[in-house]
Amino acid sequence: MSIKTRVGLLFDADTIADFQIKMALETENLKLDPETVGKGVLAVFDSPEKGKYFVAEDNGNVIACLLTIPEWSDWRNGTVLWIHSVYVLPEYRSQGVFKMLYQYLVDIVNNPESELRGLRLYVDKTNEKAQKVYEKLGMSAEHYHLYEWLK
Repeated sequence: MSIKTRVGLLFDADTIADFQIKMALETENLKLDPETVGKGVLAVFDSPEKGKYFVAEDNGNVIACLLTIPEWSDWRNGTVLWIHSVYVLPEYRSQGVFKMLYQYLVDIVNNPESELRGLRLYVDKTNEKAQKVYEKLGMSAEHYHLYEWLK
């Protein structure tokens, strides 16, 4: 394996959209509309303020992705990145691929010239495997509960 991490690029959009459709079906048994997801992924590339994709690739093939979404923190006078839409191809799971993407983001946040202050994510309460991965990387679920209202 020669896995590399990088910023997602426009030519990755179809793969990212496909991964999102697979993730929704796998994690929530939700069938997403491919056209809507495709437009949603392209919207991120069209408007960088919405977020930024990061991918992992093995020999030039994208095998994982995630999306970061910025949130301004007045408490920290900087931006916290929310990690969303994490997907790793099944055959690459439990091999440290998410850890590589996560460390890539930690390195960006830790850059002394960065105004980034940290990373956050949410995870389904029933996804215990993912929770263990996040805890092993040093993330904590101690501070907040997530509440939502969705149309």
